Amino acid sequence: MGENRTKKRKEKRFYDYSLLAVIIFLCVFGLIMIYSSSSYSAELTTGNSMYYMTRQGMILCGGFVAMIVVSKMDYHWYAKLAWLAYIAAIVMMILTNFTPLGRAFNGQKRWLGVTETLSFQPAEFVKIALILTLATFINRIGRGIDTFRGLALAVILTLPPFILVGMNNLSSGIIIAGIAFLMCFVGSKKKGIYIFAVGLVLAAAFFVVQYGDKLVEWNILEPYQLERIYVWQDPEAYSQYGGYQVLQGLYAIGSGGLFGRGLGESIQKLGFLPEAENDMVFSVICEELGLFGAVCVILLFLFMIWRFMIIANNAPDLLGALIVVGVMAHISIQVILNIAVVTNSIPNTGITLPFISYGGTSILFLMAEMGMVLGVSNRITLEH
Repeated sequence: MGENRTKKRKEKRFYDYSLLAVIIFLCVFGLIMIYSSSSYSAELTTGNSMYYMTRQGMILCGGFVAMIVVSKMDYHWYAKLAWLAYIAAIVMMILTNFTPLGRAFNGQKRWLGVTETLSFQPAEFVKIALILTLATFINRIGRGIDTFRGLALAVILTLPPFILVGMNNLSSGIIIAGIAFLMCFVGSKKKGIYIFAVGLVLAAAFFVVQYGDKLVEWNILEPYQLERIYVWQDPEAYSQYGGYQVLQGLYAIGSGGLFGRGLGESIQKLGFLPEAENDMVFSVICEELGLFGAVCVILLFLFMIWRFMIIANNAPDLLGALIVVGVMAHISIQVILNIAVVTNSIPNTGITLPFISYGGTSILFLMAEMGMVLGVSNRITLEH
């Protein structure tokens, strides 16, 4: 009798329904904004104003099922496959960059597949593979991450995916580096080296902005990357070319005011704002829902990150905590980069807004990551 009571208490586990609720809300809101921002262009190009929303919705349904399935799995099981996933991710990026299987879009080879419909962005899979690999590695070496050897091995693990992804997708490369940085930072007790690294990155960024032309001469920086810096500094001077998208996005944000024009009432999405349903969807949110709507979206992401922190702090072991930290790093960095780009706070990097921007590959793997986080929460015992 006593043993049955003990077993019952031990089997009582936590499941973060608050996180699940905000995930569902963001996904539904994303579908609404995809329809609102793309209906005009979809009608012109496909004859179906709901084309982009329908495609996103279908993939989202599959992603939601995947999220629930993954959330019910023991994360220790799929963590054992981390190294296999890491190797597969490297192979995918090599195929994308150096074989005909890599498909170019807007001049950048970011897709892997044989046709437009049968292709995906392997960079999204790379992020999950790196999170699992680093979580497994840091969990295995423990306090060894505080040593030079341990940190060097973590850097060596990060460099191949960072280089291969960054060749054609600098923004995803930055996210990969950020994920590795935050996971190592959380796993280490010695923080001095990380503070020094942040200072070094800031100094490097300042040097690039000031001496970008020299870096192009030395073949360190690509000409198009230097042009993005110039556009960021003075978008009006490049209003007919590189600065056009930035300016249209800023016009949308400025015209939204405090409460916006109203849902579906955006003017800039009517052929003026490129990639309105993708990279620039936040500017449409600002135009239609105003500053109030934009702040609400940001608060939702902050609530999501707070739930990540709660789960990580209460995770049953270091492996689970690091998996959650990796996902938290991915979401937070991507949100910050997207909003910073849309508001012209940093040069344009071409990054989407998680859960809201259009993108089948992105939403599918994001839902898988959410399943991983919910799976860790499901292993937290409420009673011992």
